[in-house]
Amino acid sequence: MNQISISTEYITLGQFLKEAGIIDTGGMAKWYLAEHVVWVNGEEENRRGKKLSPGDTVTLADGTEFEIAAE
Repeated sequence: MNQISISTEYITLGQFLKEAGIIDTGGMAKWYLAEHVVWVNGEEENRRGKKLSPGDTVTLADGTEFEIAAE
């Protein structure tokens, strides 16, 4: 499982996608979430503003898993 460390209380799903290198710009988040299935803590999620906190997991359609960790 990959880890993304954050230094703030939370990060949005759109910011996460950019930070993880899945998309190039924040503006691509809406398109990516419309075209690809993403699960947050086992539930399908398509809101780019969804808040992710340390301990949350994000799973992409290809099975790649990420864990949000505190810095």
